[in-house]
Amino acid sequence: MSDRLRLDKWLWHARFFKTRGLAQDIIQSGRMRVNGDKIHKSSREIGKGDVLTFPQADRVRVIRVIGIPLRRGSAPEAQIHYEDLDPIPSRMPEDPDAVSFPPPDA
Repeated sequence: MSDRLRLDKWLWHARFFKTRGLAQDIIQSGRMRVNGDKIHKSSREIGKGDVLTFPQADRVRVIRVIGIPLRRGSAPEAQIHYEDLDPIPSRMPEDPDAVSFPPPDA
């Protein structure tokens, strides 16, 4: 088993993108960082310990690589190859006046 894999393949194997082409689009647009460095080439090899930062849907993902998958498997199988470092998103309601607080203990 290899200890390094192309960035676009790893993202596809780990199921962050439905196709390698979508992963390549994000990388080539300059919106991908590996260990804080902007990456523009899909052929960049990554390995265990690398930290990836990239946009996905409406948030920014921060992922630590902890394994190199041999193939694109199921979602649970893919999840064993990375650690999600995203801070827990706080969701605020659209209307701040709609926030309800529990009643004080009487």
